[in-house]
Amino acid sequence: MKIDEIENGIVLDHIKAGNGMRVYEALKLNELKCQVAIIQNAKSEKQVVKDIIKINELIDLNLDVLGYIDSDVTVNIIKNGKAEKKAVTLPKRIVNVVKCENPRCISNAEDIDYEFELTDHKGTYRCIYCETKAN
Repeated sequence: MKIDEIENGIVLDHIKAGNGMRVYEALKLNELKCQVAIIQNAKSEKQVVKDIIKINELIDLNLDVLGYIDSDVTVNIIKNGKAEKKAVTLPKRIVNVVKCENPRCISNAEDIDYEFELTDHKGTYRCIYCETKAN
């Protein structure tokens, strides 16, 4: 399989195998008008297998979404053939990334943002309104 090099764009590397489509959907990459390639189960020395997403255009990425889904993702921003790597970390707060599962939560009853806060170093997020744990 051959996927061309990117002159200007973004490569999301080291995505946990099986999470590529989840990242694709969460970042709404289907709405882009440029080429997007999803490579699943690519061989990796670091992870055995991994997913990779290549975007053939420079776009704004929500790094909080990436950090929430998979904080091991490496973001490679490519400009004129030269790559700049950015590490992704667990965000302290996520807004409208996941929905609160508590049917009684005010975020489900009112027209307000779904906000979750990181509560430990393991990646546990809880709703700021009702403290329900995010899945």
